[in-house]
Amino acid sequence: MAMQVELVSPEAAVWSGEATQVLARTLGGGDIAFLSGHAPFLGALDTCVVVVTLADGKQEKMAVRGGFVEVSDNHVKILSDQAQLPQAYDPDQVRAALARAEEALRKAEDDADLASDVRWENVRLQAADASAVTTH
Repeated sequence: MAMQVELVSPEAAVWSGEATQVLARTLGGGDIAFLSGHAPFLGALDTCVVVVTLADGKQEKMAVRGGFVEVSDNHVKILSDQAQLPQAYDPDQVRAALARAEEALRKAEDDADLASDVRWENVRLQAADASAVTTH
């Protein structure tokens, strides 16, 4: 039995469709998987790769930069501060952005914004890696 999944950011509806499982990482709570019939749930999301398993077993991976996940009535809604499908960006450009963010972070070690940027670029690369299945 499938459940309806929606991923929305302030810019756009990023993805919607039916799935058999959604795997995400909650802020301070670790990874969580949602299956059809999951109990109602509301949680804050970490910057992570959200993995949506489709009925045919294929997986859609999405880079998510924080936000919230709500589960109710076989419907998973992810409201993210920023979200992207790997098709929306060039991994080589992400690698370059990651290198710049890491260099800037080395110069300003305690900068939370720069650390967040490094984390985001790493997650975007993980989402683009077809062999990656981790959400960290």
